[in-house]
Formats: sequence, structure tokens, C-alpha cells
Amino acid sequence: MKKKTIFKCTNCGYESIRWMGRCSECNSWNSFEEIEIDTKEKKTKGKHLEKRKVTPVKLYSIDVDTNKRIRTSMEEFNRVLGGGIVKDSVTILTARPGAGKSTLLLEISNDVANKGYNVLYASGEESETQISDRANRILKQIPEGIWILSDTSMNSVLDAIEKTDPDLIIIDSIQTFSLEEFDSRAGSPIQTIECANVLVDVAKNQNRPRAVIMVGHMTKANEMAGLRTLEHLVDTVLYLEGESDEELRTLMATKNRFGRTGEIGLFSMTEEGMLPIDNPSEYFITKREQGKLVPGSALSVIKEGSRLIIVEVESLVSHSFTPYPSRVGECLRRDQLSTLISILEQRGNMVLYDKNVVIKTTGGLKLREQSVNLAVIMSIASSVINKGIPCDVVFIAEVGLTGELKKVPSMEARIRELDRMGFRKVYIPKNSLRKNVQFENIKVVELNTLQEVINHVFYNKY
Repeated sequence: MKKKTIFKCTNCGYESIRWMGRCSECNSWNSFEEIEIDTKEKKTKGKHLEKRKVTPVKLYSIDVDTNKRIRTSMEEFNRVLGGGIVKDSVTILTARPGAGKSTLLLEISNDVANKGYNVLYASGEESETQISDRANRILKQIPEGIWILSDTSMNSVLDAIEKTDPDLIIIDSIQTFSLEEFDSRAGSPIQTIECANVLVDVAKNQNRPRAVIMVGHMTKANEMAGLRTLEHLVDTVLYLEGESDEELRTLMATKNRFGRTGEIGLFSMTEEGMLPIDNPSEYFITKREQGKLVPGSALSVIKEGSRLIIVEVESLVSHSFTPYPSRVGECLRRDQLSTLISILEQRGNMVLYDKNVVIKTTGGLKLREQSVNLAVIMSIASSVINKGIPCDVVFIAEVGLTGELKKVPSMEARIRELDRMGFRKVYIPKNSLRKNVQFENIKVVELNTLQEVINHVFYNKY
């Protein structure tokens, strides 16, 4: 019998092939001890892990099946995946605890089963009763095509796959499962990667392709737990963002072999489950009476993947009674907010050194694009001057440290979306559009600097 040496942390159980001074999992020092383990021959791994004999084929001879996707009724989910679930794909979904991973996957299982497919939902964290309670709460009627398995053995999952012959396999979560052929504990790098390898083999079987969706744990640093190898193994990596006490949930693809990355899906977490937000622009804009002006509110257009979303930026500026006024930006980074405030002070001639500034977006959407710079600054200026901006006016521009307005990508598409939705005026940098481009109803105001925009909007200086 062959012997193999590994090093195991006595504090958290983390395993490594070499000795480490500090454990990368629990950060404890000098906690590794050397352990000898017996390695079994590959034939003892069982029929599930036997490698298939494959032969190379010429690329041009491969027939591409255009119907290899399972298109769900949740268009937000389809959008992120590039059109639906690919039938021989492996996807991993990660999020913070309480974000709604299990709820979303149960709804997807229900939708896929209602289309005539078989689904195997294997959970290593919840019992059958717990899963059933959630299903009865969020699903109107449970279809017959969903099979539930509550176990932490990947061998049991493989046996269940042979018995139920599912089209979609959901593993919740991959860190809780283990293979009997390996002596490591569940959640160790060895077990996690080997379990994932087995699922990849199951999904990529040419005779019977299946779709696999795995749940992955997230660390305190908001990264997927475990080795990067896990992300390289799978076809798609999805991140579900949102706090447990908030309603908005954002699903984003950071890796997608079957579609574009950066696409987002928007959901609302309710008592009835995860509901798609079909019209995000209405969701992220406050509905006000016609002609009512509210200081501190400004609109912009952001692009998430291929989607254009109109967002409302709100600000509150108040006098500070401390030497260091607060700068709170719930929707953007603190350093980005501080930079925009400095630009407004220096280039917009507004005094803010003794003011508290709080910024947020309606609906809690995170702002990642530079195209919202002008809207953020105009929102703060509106609050300082205490003068509202009409609700049919939009701002699209990056603002430089010099106070100059700078171009942003897809400007024409953004304005056409505003025109379609009935907005009347948009402020953009000069020379951002082609000379012959025209719009039906919206008026485009092209200016050079931030000071010109402030004068134009608040002081009617042309």
C-alpha cells in the first residue's frame, strides 16, 4: 500500500501538500502537523470515477446544436446566462449568507420542472422537510419532476443521478459534499475539487449531457471560498449581491463561456420568493407629481452589460458641527465620492468643507460607471442650493479633475433610451454625438464644463 504525506492544520483542519508557517484558512501560526495517509489505487474509486475513452475530432465537423439551452420563464436569469441554461454546462453560484441562493435555485427548479424536465436538488445543508417548507411558501404548486436528496455524500448523489436521470442537477453547496474514495474532510480543497471534477464529467457526457448548478460559499472578503481551480473548472460563475435586510438582489456573471460577462439580472426579494424586476428604470426612479421639484435629486443612465438603466441619485447636504464632516456614499466608493465633492468645491465654486454629504440611489443600485459623475455632482449642488431639478432632465458625463465634461461609451444608445421613455432634456459633453444624429422629442444640451451646466440648470445662464 502506497503512503502519502500531507500537512494538516490542527486548528481548523485545512490540508496542504507542503508545510506552511501560517494557515491560509484560519491564519494561525505553527499549527500544521505531518500526517501519512494510505492512497488507494484508482480502481477502488468506483464506476462513477472511471474515465471514458475519447478520440479527437476535427473542429469543422462538429455539429452545433442551437437548441442546447433550457430557457426559463425568468428572463432576468436567462439574460445573465446568455439565453438560458446550457444543457451540458456547469455553473457555480455564490453569495453572502441570506442573499437568497437557495430560494432562487428552488424557483429555477420549479420553472424547469414545469417545462417537462427532471430536476435533482441535492442539499448538504438542509433536510427534506426544510426544503419542502420553503417550496410550499414560495411555490404555488410543486411539480412532479423535482427530486430532493438531503445528504453530504457525493457517491449518494451519483447513485441518485442514475436512478432519477435528471436534466438539471443542483448541488447546495459543493463545500458540504465529499467522496468516499478520499480521506479528507468535506470542504477541504481536495474534496471540493474532486467533487466538482465528478460533476463536470457527469455534465459533459456526450451520450447524456446534463446541466449542473453548484452553490459555492463566500468568504468574509466577498470572494468565493476555496481554490481558484474551482472557478476555472466551471463554465459560468455567478455572483448574487444583496444584503439580507434589503429587497434588491443583483445577479451578475463574472465568467461565462456561453455568453458575455458583465450582464446583470435584477430581482426583488419578497415573502413570495425572488421576483424578477422586468422594468428596472421604473423601479429605480421615484414617481413624483408633474412639475414637482425636489432638491437633491438627479437622473442618469448607466449601462450594465447590454442593458441601459435609468437611475436616480439622491443627496443630502447638511451643516457639520465637527471638524471632520462625514462623507457617506451607499451607492459608490468613498474615495470616488470625495473626489467628486472636491471637483464641485474647486470647479463649481461651492463651499462644502463644513458640510456633511450623504449619497444614495433609489432602490439601492450600486454605481460602477463614470457616466454618473455629472448626475452625482448635480444632485449635491441641487441640495446645496436648495433648488430642485425637473424630473424630465438627465445628466450623462464623466467629470474630470479640471471640471471638464468627458465622453462616455454608447452615448447615442443612452439618449435613444431616454427619448423612448419620454424624457425632455439631457446634458452631455460637447462633440459626443455624430453630426447627423437626430432624436424625436428629447433636447440634447452639449456643454464643455461643470460650471456651464450649473449655470444653465440653476441660474438660466445660456
